[in-house]
Amino acid sequence: MTSILDETMPADQSTAHLNPERWAIANRHLVRKALAEFSHERILTPELLEPELIREDGVGLYSLASDDGTVEYRFRARILELDHWSIVAESMVRIELGAAEGAPGLPLDALAFITEFRDTLGIREEMLPVYLEEISSTLASHAYKQGASRSSMDLVAGVSGGSDPAADFQAIEQSMSEGHPCFVANNGRLGFGISDYHSFAPETGAAVQLQWIGVHRSKAVFTSRAGLDYRTHFETELGAATLAGFDAELLARGVEPEDYFLMPVHPWQWDNKLSVTFAAEIAQRHIVHLGTGEDVYQAQQSIRTFFNTTAPEKSYVKTAMSVLNMGFMRGLSPEYMRATPAINDWLQQLIADDQELQDRGLAIIREAAAIGYHNPYYEAASAKGSPYRKMLSALWRESPLPLLKEGQQLATMASLLHVDADGVSMVSALIRRSGLAPAEWLRSYFEAYLVPVVHFLYGYELALMPHGENVILVLEDGVPVRAIMKDIGEEIVVMGERLHLPEEVSRIKAEIPAEEMVLAVFTDVFDCIFRFLAALLVEDGTISEDEFWATAAAVVREYQARHPELAEQFAMHDLFAPDFELSCLNRLQLRNNQHMLDLADPSGGLQIAGRLANPKFV
Repeated sequence: MTSILDETMPADQSTAHLNPERWAIANRHLVRKALAEFSHERILTPELLEPELIREDGVGLYSLASDDGTVEYRFRARILELDHWSIVAESMVRIELGAAEGAPGLPLDALAFITEFRDTLGIREEMLPVYLEEISSTLASHAYKQGASRSSMDLVAGVSGGSDPAADFQAIEQSMSEGHPCFVANNGRLGFGISDYHSFAPETGAAVQLQWIGVHRSKAVFTSRAGLDYRTHFETELGAATLAGFDAELLARGVEPEDYFLMPVHPWQWDNKLSVTFAAEIAQRHIVHLGTGEDVYQAQQSIRTFFNTTAPEKSYVKTAMSVLNMGFMRGLSPEYMRATPAINDWLQQLIADDQELQDRGLAIIREAAAIGYHNPYYEAASAKGSPYRKMLSALWRESPLPLLKEGQQLATMASLLHVDADGVSMVSALIRRSGLAPAEWLRSYFEAYLVPVVHFLYGYELALMPHGENVILVLEDGVPVRAIMKDIGEEIVVMGERLHLPEEVSRIKAEIPAEEMVLAVFTDVFDCIFRFLAALLVEDGTISEDEFWATAAAVVREYQARHPELAEQFAMHDLFAPDFELSCLNRLQLRNNQHMLDLADPSGGLQIAGRLANPKFV
């Protein structure tokens, strides 16, 4: 694949992607998304002009004036199910009110858009510059991606022609054109400079070698899954020779290897945080820098997780990063690390014992080992949950490659929403490759993904965070045949009393009001994934809205028919209710873009904006 940096560009190659043409495309894309998502969340209320002229397909002309009334946006759109604003991108214009008739429109500018609606958006003055910085970073990454993505058809076919599932999987991971579908500012990554961007941003596909340190056992806690001890884990991940080399390096520094745990760290974190912020720990030999590891990794969409490209059957490594992205500093809590392997073992056993989940082929890739470092200075000086307590932890997550059968392919579920430079969506390309009718393809996908999520709710009142980046699909000839869920330890929650939890995993229990439990499907799946998936398929003529939602409904009803013993749960958490609470993600970020939500109290900080009509199940 040709990188943007391989093209003929100005002398400063590091910012070659930031040119007027690409900047204009990025701004049109983000203004369209801002109009759509802020309108969906009922922050903005566009006015329908000439309602009598709405086209047969539902497209009408809308207008929206800026807070001070000096600028007007006009665009054509139709409103799909779940109040999804399907905006015709090329129809958008920005007009200076009071300008002479026939005067050219103003350029679409996402940064200006945010300031023009700052009061309506409700961003506090001290937060606004930080949010603008995240918008700017999101625009810059979109400009880069325009020259660094593959076509949907190429991704579906596999860059290796199907001969190397790991390479095909990572090509998809690198090529995603969009971050989280709901968030407007979804590629913030505040803390990265331009060299960091080229070295570590997922879309660059850069080769990364992790830094390694020794951490004194009096300050750190290592835990692992049942049956896996510390030495065996590191012999598998590093190899005996590298392990011996690190031991020799510790001895050369005048310390005993058996007094230390080995720990990987993100190169950015070592250079920008640990080497300065943890200077006291280094000076006192509580932390010993050992150098660069041998294996080469590729950053994943979550930015702080790495896939081992040297040995794809080895574990992912997830590291702490003090980078602000999408409402959170992307650290890792040492307290959470302590129980992470046990939580994964517990969920693995629950899935193994559940026939419905087994029949769907659901799998998880376990976080098999974890390590967290406790810095006494910052823990004494900061509140529980502070980013200062999350600067030095790591975990190892199993690779999905061993789960594949011959001829199968892996794809992040986020890829279903990928749209290439020619406007072709990955989901439509997969359907075409499969040769199935669109509803048949969707049925297979819903069986693999939706049914397990629904069963977790009804059978256990348990929720994961099943967004696109947290789910890997196993594909056969373009058809999803099973789902693999990941990122278990941080984002699992047991909401009710249907499960008895062992003490070692008790931290995943949270008090969630009964009426909010169903949002684990309504918000996380219907509103944040299927709303966009349906829109893509409707916009390109692949399937009608009615058929999309009717297929989902049929799969859920068939599931319910298989489990009459859960009738009381079906009534309590009614997926066929006429409407549900509209839980808004951008409102969370606009309220506090530096600490969006307390993960220990996921219900307490929700931003609700009335109720959203459930799609018509026909």
